Amino acid sequence: MKKILLLIQLVYAATCLFAQAPIPYGPVPTKAQLNWHEIEMYCIIHYGVDTYTDKEWGFGDESPKLINPSDFNAMQIVNAAKTGGFKGVVVVAKHHDGLCLWPTKTTLHNISQSPWKNGKGDMVRDYQMACSKSNVQLGLYCSPWDRNNLLYGKPGYLDIYQKQLKELNGNYGPVFISWHDGANGGTGYYGGEKGERKIDRSTYYNWSETWGIVRALQPGAAIFGDVGPDVRWVGNEEGVAGETCWATYTPEAPTPGAIASNGFSQYWKAVEGTQNGKFWMPAECDVSLRPGWFYHASENNRVKTASELVRLYYNSVGRGANLNLGLSPNPQGQLDLRDVQELEQFGVYIKKTFKNNLLKKAILNPSNIRNGQTALYGSRFLTDSSRYTYWATDDKITTPFITAEFAEQQQFDVIQLRENIKLGQRIRSFSIDILKGNDWMEIAKGTSIGANRLIRLNSKIWASKIRLRITESDACVAVSHFGIYNQPLQPKTPTIRRDKQGFATILADKGQAIYYTLNGDTPNKNSKRYLNKFEFKSGGSIRAVAVDQKGRQSDIVNHDFGHSKLGWAASVSVKKAQTDPGLMIDEQSKSIWNLSFSEADSILPLEITVDMRTAATVRAFTFLPNSTGNAFVDGYQIEGSMDGKKWEKLAAGEFGNIRSNPVEQIVSMRKPREIRFFKFIITHLTGTTSFGICELGIK
Repeated sequence: MKKILLLIQLVYAATCLFAQAPIPYGPVPTKAQLNWHEIEMYCIIHYGVDTYTDKEWGFGDESPKLINPSDFNAMQIVNAAKTGGFKGVVVVAKHHDGLCLWPTKTTLHNISQSPWKNGKGDMVRDYQMACSKSNVQLGLYCSPWDRNNLLYGKPGYLDIYQKQLKELNGNYGPVFISWHDGANGGTGYYGGEKGERKIDRSTYYNWSETWGIVRALQPGAAIFGDVGPDVRWVGNEEGVAGETCWATYTPEAPTPGAIASNGFSQYWKAVEGTQNGKFWMPAECDVSLRPGWFYHASENNRVKTASELVRLYYNSVGRGANLNLGLSPNPQGQLDLRDVQELEQFGVYIKKTFKNNLLKKAILNPSNIRNGQTALYGSRFLTDSSRYTYWATDDKITTPFITAEFAEQQQFDVIQLRENIKLGQRIRSFSIDILKGNDWMEIAKGTSIGANRLIRLNSKIWASKIRLRITESDACVAVSHFGIYNQPLQPKTPTIRRDKQGFATILADKGQAIYYTLNGDTPNKNSKRYLNKFEFKSGGSIRAVAVDQKGRQSDIVNHDFGHSKLGWAASVSVKKAQTDPGLMIDEQSKSIWNLSFSEADSILPLEITVDMRTAATVRAFTFLPNSTGNAFVDGYQIEGSMDGKKWEKLAAGEFGNIRSNPVEQIVSMRKPREIRFFKFIITHLTGTTSFGICELGIK
């Protein structure tokens, strides 16, 4: 059977060549990039010393002895990703703290120095075996930055880093992607020489030679970096590509957070790519299933719901990019049950949505077929299973249309388009119409298509005639897929809010019943029904579910609240603040207290003092940065007091990765403290111009 299929493919290819197939337009993907596109979704797994220290970035002085999971299970983690529809996993073999999760010969700071498996373990090998058994592709991440290594920032480190890449790419079988993080240089342990090491990341790693190692050992692997060379960072850690997103890109090696002359971050160019760019360099959208990349017990109620993952899917994969979802195994070495459940529900939803392309039962009538060769370039290829068979037009026809006619009306709310990207990205814009009476009515339009384009309509539509119009293209079209789908019905996930007076409100669509719990239990029809807002001043967890009249349940939403800030007062140790300090404690995440970076940087440490009016037992402090700012607080100290005069240091440290992932930060206390006042002291800032704080709070 395989020989027959191969023969058919060879005959098809030869016939296409004879029939003058379209000439590729612009840059085209390599074989490794094609494989990357076909994967569409993969997960990146963060586990290491930070799992045990409650940090996002280790300093480099953490002991390997911390790594001792009681029940590490690579198969459970890989299978959870596969159940969610993810076709690959990227293993963080070494993060910025420098600890290697394989028994490397390059440093003693590795898994062999841990008590796990008596120093005989190899987590990378375990993941490789799990991927092989589960038919999931393996990717590897080895941080260029090493906060443990004495030689980092000096010439001798490059040899160590390159040897680590040789070990990883030479000893663990095929790899689909080699992932190189953009975080480089800064403070660290550095073999006991604590301090700051600065490097020029464009030259220090000798990328042409370093990437050459991966090319030689893993010719089938795409290489990811901030600006390629094969896959670019989309410019945020929110999992979202631009509404227009080109797979082609002309990199400019931007500085994170830098402001371009037009007022937008330079990374906005990475979000959209470059129309007719110099290189085929598609975007990866990375985002974590939890707020942080590593496991934190404080985030157990903040796992993204299946509905949130669906939204991310449409805003990444649906815009021609790939989705890279972060998974965070717990200290025992597995994913928590809630993480697994959300992945499973997401996988089921996506599978149900795209199970049946309704256009397969339609009659498709294109306005033009290349050279009249229906057998080679006809509309039937729009609904087959191949990404690379396609409907094509004559060279001069760049704005064709195709009409789909059904015997009876069809209901749908999702539209999908693909181009045959082996011929480049050609289409600039398109529109979708339905026949309403005797007139065509536009229901959707878009710009870039490339490897994939999904449009999720606001409501379900009935139609018996649908038309795709290509409104602008740089060359004749080569469309490989056209589909319409019907999403499974599901109630909208409720929204939970709390006002400054401490009253909680749960909102859902009209006609839906809401049930909730306050003790962490899973809400269902037997839980307390929500009727009116209720007092929730002391904080805690609210979990809610909406149920429609047919008994269908929404995703379960979780929301953790700290103490109510009613009556709180805030003051700062600088008098040039641009806004009222009270904005930091007003329970409004969109209100921002601002200060220019130059003013703040000159007077650090900067103290923000909060008087809670009454004493409270504090287990954790919360800090929400301004996610749209250009500078961020990355060094802090927190002090507490009962009388506002005698202060006790409660915590100090850094907010690792806050510039790329500016989510709410939770600083947990080792033991609860009874205090009335607290100081949030800014000890270090990163970035340029101004920074802001949205909220400070306690739990």
